Amino acid sequence: MSKVNVLVLAGYGLNCDHETAYAFELAGAKAVRVHINSLINGDVKLEDFQIMVFVGGFSWGDDHGAGVIQAVRFKTNIGKKLKEFIDSGNLVLGICNGFQALVNLGLLPGFNHNYSKRSVALTFNDCGNFRDDWVNLKANSASPCIFTKNMDYLELSIRHGEGKFYSDESTIKRLVNSNQIAIQYSMPDGELANSSFPHNPNGSVLDIAGICDPTGRIFGLMPHPEAYNHPTNHPDWTRQKEKLKRQDKVFEMGHATGLQIFQNAVDFMERGHNNFHK
Repeated sequence: MSKVNVLVLAGYGLNCDHETAYAFELAGAKAVRVHINSLINGDVKLEDFQIMVFVGGFSWGDDHGAGVIQAVRFKTNIGKKLKEFIDSGNLVLGICNGFQALVNLGLLPGFNHNYSKRSVALTFNDCGNFRDDWVNLKANSASPCIFTKNMDYLELSIRHGEGKFYSDESTIKRLVNSNQIAIQYSMPDGELANSSFPHNPNGSVLDIAGICDPTGRIFGLMPHPEAYNHPTNHPDWTRQKEKLKRQDKVFEMGHATGLQIFQNAVDFMERGHNNFHK
C-alpha cells in the first residue's frame, strides 16, 4: 500500500514544520513541507494529500491577531478547495498557531458541518505573558477525535502568548455535550486543572487545550505534540532514567506520547476510512 501523504504548511513566520514533518515520517507517512504560496497558486495540489497540517509559529507576525491573516488568505484563495478536502474524508491538524488559524477559519468547532462560522476564540493568556513550559493533559475517551484515540494521559510542551480558549456559555455547553473537547489541561495526578495556574497555563475555559469537529477528523490543540517525538525530548528524562536505575529498572527508549497523535492519524488513513457518516 502506498504511504499516506501529509502536507505540512510552511512560510511567513511559521515554524516547527521540520519537526512536524519528521514526526509524521516516524509514524510511517510521507510528509512534504509546502509553502503557503505554492498551495495558493496551484504549484502543489491539495487533492494529492490525505492529511493537512497547520503548524505552529507566528504567521505574519500575528500582527492582526494570532492566525488571522493566515485564515483570511486561505478562505479568500482556496476556501472551496479546503472544504472539498474535508468533505473527501481527509484529516486536518492545527498545532498552536495552526489551532488559532483553524478557529479563525471556522473549521473548528464545525457544528452541523458548518466549516465557515467562527464561534470560539483563542485569546491572550490570563497570566499576561508568553508561556514556555510543559503541561499535563487529560484526553477525553468519549471524544470522536481520531488523533487522540486510545489516549488517556499525556505530557506536552507549550509555547504561546494567546492560548486561552474562550466562547459563550451555550457554545461551551455544546462542545461538552458533543464530546468535542478532546484534551484538557490537568494536574500531574490526572485530575483536571480546574483553572489553577500554571497547570492551566492560559486560563482556558474548562481547561480546554484542544477540540475537534463532530467527525473527529479536524483537530486543533495549543500544546506541541511534534516536540515530544522521542523520550529524550522530555526535560526530566535523565531524572527518570536515574530513578529507574536505582530501582534496578531500565529506561525504555520507546515512542513518546506526542508521537501517538501522529500515529493515530496515519493509521486511520491507512485503514481507508474515507467513507464516513456526515
